Amino acid sequence: MRFPIFEVLKDLLRIIKLISGLAFLVLLLFSCRTTKFVPQDEYLLNKVKVDVDTKQVDKQDLKNYLRQTPNTSILGFWKFHLALYNLSSRKKSDGWLKRIGEAPVIYDPFLTKRSDQELKRYMHNKGYYDAVVTDTVYRKKKKAEVVYRITANQPYTIDRYKVDVLDDSLRTIVHKDSSLSTIHEDENLDMDKLASERLRMVRTLKDQGYYRMNRNSISYEADTTLGKRQSAVTMLVGEREFQDSLGNVEYQPHQKFTFRNFYFLTEYEPRKALFGEHLNLDMVPQDTLKVDNYYFIYKNSLRFRPDLLMNANHIGDAGYYKVSEVERTYNELSLLRLFKVINIQFEETGKRDSLGNPMLDCVIQLTPSSKQSYSFALEGTNSSGNLGVAGNLNYQHRNLFKGGEILDVQLRGATERQSYGVKDSVKFFNTLETGIDTKLTLPKFLAPFRSTRLFQYSTPKTLFNLAYNYQRRPDYTRTIARASFGYQWKSSEYSTHRINLLDFNLVKMFSYDPKFIASIENLYIRSSYTDHSISSLNYIYTYNTQRLQKRTNYKYLRASFETAGNTLYAYSKLANRPQELTDSLAGGQYKFLGTPFAQYFRTDLEYRRGWVLDKYNTVVIRGFGGIAVPYGNSKQVPFERKYFTGGANDIRAWPVRSLGPGSYKADPNAFPNQTGDVKLEGNIEYRYKMIGMLEGALFLDVGNIWSLNDNRPGTEFRLGQFYKELAVGTGTGFRFDFSYVIFRLDVGMKLRDPSLPQGSRWIVGSRPLTSDDFNVTFAIGYPF
Repeated sequence: MRFPIFEVLKDLLRIIKLISGLAFLVLLLFSCRTTKFVPQDEYLLNKVKVDVDTKQVDKQDLKNYLRQTPNTSILGFWKFHLALYNLSSRKKSDGWLKRIGEAPVIYDPFLTKRSDQELKRYMHNKGYYDAVVTDTVYRKKKKAEVVYRITANQPYTIDRYKVDVLDDSLRTIVHKDSSLSTIHEDENLDMDKLASERLRMVRTLKDQGYYRMNRNSISYEADTTLGKRQSAVTMLVGEREFQDSLGNVEYQPHQKFTFRNFYFLTEYEPRKALFGEHLNLDMVPQDTLKVDNYYFIYKNSLRFRPDLLMNANHIGDAGYYKVSEVERTYNELSLLRLFKVINIQFEETGKRDSLGNPMLDCVIQLTPSSKQSYSFALEGTNSSGNLGVAGNLNYQHRNLFKGGEILDVQLRGATERQSYGVKDSVKFFNTLETGIDTKLTLPKFLAPFRSTRLFQYSTPKTLFNLAYNYQRRPDYTRTIARASFGYQWKSSEYSTHRINLLDFNLVKMFSYDPKFIASIENLYIRSSYTDHSISSLNYIYTYNTQRLQKRTNYKYLRASFETAGNTLYAYSKLANRPQELTDSLAGGQYKFLGTPFAQYFRTDLEYRRGWVLDKYNTVVIRGFGGIAVPYGNSKQVPFERKYFTGGANDIRAWPVRSLGPGSYKADPNAFPNQTGDVKLEGNIEYRYKMIGMLEGALFLDVGNIWSLNDNRPGTEFRLGQFYKELAVGTGTGFRFDFSYVIFRLDVGMKLRDPSLPQGSRWIVGSRPLTSDDFNVTFAIGYPF
């Protein structure tokens, strides 16, 4: 069976080869002609270096203050985009190559002096008031190198630090907060740190009801006449400054603000607001629902139940204005995924409460998203050279019962032409996968107890999931029915928690390939390929600082824990239920719903770190470790809970599921399906932007999987041996960034193969490379 997408992929490979050839030609012919467009008597700024004689100053921070930097390099040395620009014609001022390339940076003495001033200003801010900045320019063959040298000298330090509160209403709060101050004696007189402390103090006071507090009410005095470059620093927290009707400046104590009313504009139209149409809060429109001091303004009918919006609002929880509760309310409303626009505003009412505190009205403007949506995605798949096609039909209903419930239904179908075996014995098989996945998300904590104190950042969502999946493969056919119930919530901006109190899977195996059964008949792993059920409790914690729409440094941590079968095993024991012999190697097992249930423990940890070096270069590292241990009712972990490696997102020099376990070498005629109970993996990838949407990459992958209970030679994990069985692969790739989706092509090459005999595992340099040492993978999205 042929698909049009296969022809598209072939054309894509031809384009990549053409671009690679062009890039190589540029490297060879134009790397020495970087001064082609440098005018006469001018110099290309080829290199900039910053030297500072103290380790207390970050060189990378200093480079951010330079007013002129050289053309960007990729691979650490190659000014690729400048080379593209140099390929253009001198006769055209705006050719295609000029637009995608980068014009040469011409050395500018004025900008060098500006950089001197900026570097000196930075050093002053860090307390080095006597710092000396000099620059030296080296010119040779129309290229210039600038070296900035900074002599820091002795910094000014803080000998004494205190806080004077000039506003009596704030004195108690500020004094209680003194232990949290970030300013300490004997540290440098760092102006940036003092500014940060001022903002922290402003936030602390705004979190205690002082709505009008701003940084103008806080100032510093620094006495630097103590000698020995020491200073006495005083933070002054003053009263609120304002102008009277005659323009005279007056001062008055800060006041706490409380709330009068809350207004929800549930169909806010930003365009009308832009042209001056706004709500007069002293008048109640006709379409208004009032619940206590909440007003819900709508057209025709209210699309959301009042309790949904009232529960998401925490602004009045403390009884007074609190900036952290404003942020929490914004987060809660955003996490509902119901609104395109969320604005929270406050208006002073001129009224006072029973204690004499001034009052605010809170206006929350909401623009709803579309209630229902459909999407269809058709994609090409590639599992280590095996091409296929997959389609997804998605339906989503937001606000199913007017309480913010979200229903997601996904229908999936996929087929892939698989090949296995070697040379003349290669066989082909069309795999097939179909399924339906239904999810219902409730924006509340559905539980028999209250959760106010447990979840301070956001209210958990309650999740229900029902799914059915059919898979036909060369060695077996299986069906998987799944039902789960759990919660998901955020404990901070970057931390997400997911717990499934019940995650039940029923797996049915049938239509085995006789050769596959014969290959595992005498192996412990056979028990993992029988009918079974999984009743588990699992928890996942994710910490992610990555912003999808912004290129910044980021950290990603994912830790998971899962245990299965304990409740069913305890019940079977207490009820004295009989064990049944299901497999000669698995032994007697308890059953649930007519199938043996799995009992195991599994945990894994993944860490990623990304560094954006500049607008063209990024480095990403990843580490992964996991272990799954069967016990009680199971001799083996179910195969869908085992680990595998190889393929587009793991060790890319090996086809998916073809590596390991350990030093085991599978029959080349067998369908690749290697799994294990232990997995260790490390990756590093260097990414660099090339032309337009095209991005290149270099990578190095290390890792393997191992078994805990397996009678195949070389498969078991041994603490003193595993490092000798690590596979190593390297390679290069291309990414096509279409903004909404990224297509990826990677070519991996084996460097170390643990399945080879000891002493022959390092491939490069020990024997000629063959086609089996390379693996091509095509995928969607970055590998990590």
